[in-house]
Amino acid sequence: MASNEKIRNVGPKSAAWLRQVGVRTIEDLRNVGVIETFMKVKRAGFRPSLNLLYAMQGALNDCHWADLPDEVKTGLVQSAGLAETANPIKNRWDKAAARSAARDGTTSVDGGHEYEETARDDSDGFGDGDREDRDGSDAGEAARDPE
Repeated sequence: MASNEKIRNVGPKSAAWLRQVGVRTIEDLRNVGVIETFMKVKRAGFRPSLNLLYAMQGALNDCHWADLPDEVKTGLVQSAGLAETANPIKNRWDKAAARSAARDGTTSVDGGHEYEETARDDSDGFGDGDREDRDGSDAGEAARDPE
C-alpha cells in the first residue's frame, strides 16, 4: 500500500478524527502507533469505539479488522486500558468540576485525584466581597449581635 493512500478499514468519520490528531497516512499510523493514535483521538474529545482500535491494527496488518485474531484484539484492549490508566483522560464533566472546585475552594474528586479544600471566604455568594444581604441589612452582623 502506498503511504498516501487512505487508511484501510477507516471510514470518513474516523478518518476525520485521525486527520484532526495528525494521522493522515498509513505511514503516520505506523510511526505514531495504534494505541497512541487511539489515545490521541480520545484526548481530542472524540468518542471512538474499539472498532477504530481494531481497524487501525487491521490496516497495519493489511487485513480486515474482523479478521484479527481474538488474542490481538484482547491485547489491544488491555494496552489501551493501561495507557488510559497511566494517563487518565478527563472528560468535559471532570474538567468543569475541577474548575468549579478550584474557583469555589471546595473539595473535588477528579479522575482519582482529590483536591484539597482551600479557605473559603465568608461572602454572601454574590462575588462582591461583602456579607450584606441584598435588601441592605447585614445578616452576618445580626447573627453576631442579637440586640
